[in-house]
Amino acid sequence: MLRSLYDWTMALSARKSASVWLAVIAFVESSVFLVPADVLFLPMALARPERAWRYALIATTFSVLGGIAGWWIGYFAFDAIAVPILEFWGKLDTFNELKSGITYETILLMLVTSGFAHLPPIKVVTILSGAVHVNIWLFIAAAVVTRGARFFLLAWLLRRHGESIRHFIEKRLGKLALIGAVVLIAVYCAYKMLMS
Repeated sequence: MLRSLYDWTMALSARKSASVWLAVIAFVESSVFLVPADVLFLPMALARPERAWRYALIATTFSVLGGIAGWWIGYFAFDAIAVPILEFWGKLDTFNELKSGITYETILLMLVTSGFAHLPPIKVVTILSGAVHVNIWLFIAAAVVTRGARFFLLAWLLRRHGESIRHFIEKRLGKLALIGAVVLIAVYCAYKMLMS
């Protein structure tokens, strides 16, 4: 099922309505959808590099709006909407583990790592942020910075290096972002140990 969703999302990049689909995918990725908007963003930016910044703005804006929707689901409709969504994607156990040991500082850390490196999945963190009542303005600021950093970095790389960087982005950028997220988590843990 995941592969067919991925293929379907990739096929959208060739349509005239690709910008609209990018907005839709970026929105739903942050609250209910499994396939990241990058899958649509990358081929679009490669096909029309002069529009890469525009596509990055669309992806960032609608990803943040989708994150707000996820926050709203977690805050106002956790049992009615969030639980079935998380069960459907097999993420309810992950969610419950995260929620049981969550502090305000760790939720901010997760907003950074999920927004930039999808660790943990962004939809889990947006719903969790609402469920634990993270301040909405702080949440929005973190989402704008992290999602914007991801999409605008991709736009810059694609405009600067074109098709030659695509393989690197698809195969290695995720791993590098993951390493960066792990380093950030390690720094945070070291800081907490030093302060206690």
